[in-house]
Amino acid sequence: MSNLLPQRPARLSPLQRRKFAIIASQYNPEFVDALVDATRQEIEILVANVEVVVHRVPGAFEIPVLLQEVALKGDFDAIIALGVIIQGGTAHAELIGRSVTNALQDIALRFRTPVIHEVLLVQNEEQARERTLGSEINRGQEAARVAVQISQTMAEFKIKQYVS
Repeated sequence: MSNLLPQRPARLSPLQRRKFAIIASQYNPEFVDALVDATRQEIEILVANVEVVVHRVPGAFEIPVLLQEVALKGDFDAIIALGVIIQGGTAHAELIGRSVTNALQDIALRFRTPVIHEVLLVQNEEQARERTLGSEINRGQEAARVAVQISQTMAEFKIKQYVS
């Protein structure tokens, strides 16, 4: 696990309109709500002219199906998946985590849309608290920074493609 957040990118100009979607699990609300709040706040710090749309699903396993529908619309600069899966005494959490990870990558590639994966698979509530409620390694801030950076990179790439 890295304890370092990505560098905060430069604030985007108000002329550079951005639109982000967050697909978040309702399960483990103390932690996921904190991720949603941190993600939204960081995006609003980084992007002057931004729209952030939040959709909630029952659990982590349902994130990919709604995320795919959002990607199909094609009008978001990046889509951020947020959830917290806490390990139990069975392999269920690991199976859910692997399934979600594979689905998110598949959707990102199929729809050519950046998908930021912050569906956390943690050992216990202490790890969840550290990653969602803490200030040192807040994964919501991390998700926002990555989403803004990749949206800018994709926009620059598309402009270069049209100019070449």
